[in-house]
Amino acid sequence: MKGGERTGGPGGPRPDGSRNGPDTGAGPPVDPRMFDGTVAAVAVLAGPDGRLLYTNSAFTRLFGARRLGLPAHAAFPDPDGHRFLAVLDSVRATGRARQVVGERRTDPGAPGQARHFVYSCSPVTTGQGPGILVLAMDTTAETQTLQRYEALVSAVSQMVWVMGADGTMEELVPGWEQLTGSPWHPRADEGWYPHIHPRDRETLTAAWRRAARDGERPGVFEAIFRVRAGDGSYRHLSTRSVPVLRDGRITEWVAATADVEDAWGTRLRERLLAQVAAVSGASLPEAFAEVVKVVVPELTDACLILLLSHDEWPLPEHAGVTARRIASATRPGLPAPPALRGQRVAVTPAVREVLNGREPVTYRLEPGDPVPPGLIPTVSERWLTASGATSLTLVPLIVDDLVLGYAATSSNGDTPIPGPAETELLREVLHHAQRPIRKVLDLQQARRTALGLQRAHLTEPPPVPGGTLAARYQPASSSGEIGGDWYDAFTLPDGTLVLGIGDVAGHDLTAATAMGQMRSMLRALAYAGGPEAAPDEVLARLDQVSAGLATAPLATALHATLRRDAAGSWTLRWTSAGHPPPLLAPADGDAAYLPGAADPPLCVASDLPRTTHVHVLRPGDTLLLYTDGLIETPSAPIDEGQRRLAAESTLCRRRSLPDLLRILQGLSDHRDDTALLAFRVDGG
Repeated sequence: MKGGERTGGPGGPRPDGSRNGPDTGAGPPVDPRMFDGTVAAVAVLAGPDGRLLYTNSAFTRLFGARRLGLPAHAAFPDPDGHRFLAVLDSVRATGRARQVVGERRTDPGAPGQARHFVYSCSPVTTGQGPGILVLAMDTTAETQTLQRYEALVSAVSQMVWVMGADGTMEELVPGWEQLTGSPWHPRADEGWYPHIHPRDRETLTAAWRRAARDGERPGVFEAIFRVRAGDGSYRHLSTRSVPVLRDGRITEWVAATADVEDAWGTRLRERLLAQVAAVSGASLPEAFAEVVKVVVPELTDACLILLLSHDEWPLPEHAGVTARRIASATRPGLPAPPALRGQRVAVTPAVREVLNGREPVTYRLEPGDPVPPGLIPTVSERWLTASGATSLTLVPLIVDDLVLGYAATSSNGDTPIPGPAETELLREVLHHAQRPIRKVLDLQQARRTALGLQRAHLTEPPPVPGGTLAARYQPASSSGEIGGDWYDAFTLPDGTLVLGIGDVAGHDLTAATAMGQMRSMLRALAYAGGPEAAPDEVLARLDQVSAGLATAPLATALHATLRRDAAGSWTLRWTSAGHPPPLLAPADGDAAYLPGAADPPLCVASDLPRTTHVHVLRPGDTLLLYTDGLIETPSAPIDEGQRRLAAESTLCRRRSLPDLLRILQGLSDHRDDTALLAFRVDGG
């Protein structure tokens, strides 16, 4: 038999209370027969040479038959019996009990036959004087179960630990020191905090409190948190702990903890790439505003997007290139970022080097030291200092082969400086945003093309003897909206003034193209018809041509002619195809809409007759033509918008026409394009 000491302890005090010298086992002699039927294996030895006085049947089954009356060394001649004999000698010499674990092999060549046991040797008094009581228990089943469990959890790279009710913690299957390079901490207290990522400490503590809350049935403690590895990086661990209850009370918690960094990183990468791929937005600021929310706080404490003033690449070597702030986000707990007001920073050689290299670059920031100049706008430098930034990382933003600008990210406070793995994931996520950003760039290019078409058609009104003309066009505030609003003003050879305004349905390049076609056709038809052509006849011809050529699915238009008489008044003749009515602001009095019902819009019913309306404008009168973007809002009915327009026109009727149109255009919520055309009769 062989054994290894697990625990030891002093024997009890002697009957006289003394503890000096070996314990001779004073007291009534032990009757070995009392152990005949016990499950435990029992042996009794006595005398200076430890003669074997007694063994019960359980002892014989565990250790084999032993000849009674022999000294200990003869009764236990096993090859590994010297360990057992040494324990007996120690108990005899010190009088202190010893507890030992051991292993017994009935056949040394058959490892499967090994029996595990735990035994104690205690000084006793026998009928033959001082002796030793050996009590052994077979723990083979329990030991094999534990060995199998340890082998199982070791196969899946898990650490197993147990926490007692008093907060002591013991590692059953080790791995902590191998992971962190630090010894196991034996108490459940804040001594663990230096190893836990600062952002995870509060969450981890809250999860533990929920699982172990007082007065309620305890639950399972589950958490994923980051632990600092021996190389300084952080790895994600998953832990699951269950309570062990005895008599309704928690006696300990048993937990398994596994390194899940690879699986966690894969899931995080997939989730963030999916989120950034779903980014939308009609403009670069809108799209990047969504991008920064994806990376903060998952990958960084703060993120600022800066766009270059030049869209050519490589950047001109000596050009004064700047970068403008367009989007930012910070994690909770940090100071609010400065407002986005288009602050710029000149692109320095250091930034050019980062952009040319197309790889992230991290700058470590020491407490109290200034941020390296020329990397970000001054207002952002001040924020980094105030928020306790410990690092600044610049990541080029690339779409196809074009460098749009760069992201500036930071770690702040007690957040660790990002390592290569974190920086690479950040770069990959930002790079993956190029698909939605490409869509925005394509949309912006289409918008620029459409606006170029519109502005090419929306020429400056001509000078008019006896009157004044002014026009104004404002695109929608959303860069995704192009619109088909237009206006026109020209004079016929006899001096007749022709005015037109309209709106083609749609908000894309097709609508803008149709707008240009319809405006050009109306101008040609009006000019060819001459001063005697009635407006309703001209608009009817336009309707027939547009419908026949499928120019647009739907459009509104107002066509008018103005002819001056000898007294200085102007006769207005006009017709409307589903367009808002003209507004007249007289020289004196309130502004009002001219009477006359609108006919159906263009490209709807080209065979229906149309009507021409007539009104005389006196000196000082102002005529206003406009599109529905000026009076329509989602939150109010159109008649309310018309009332506001009439009231404001009354108040401002004596302002110059450019000022009047600027003020009136302020009534729009800018969700849609707006076009305005105004004519004022001289005098009054």
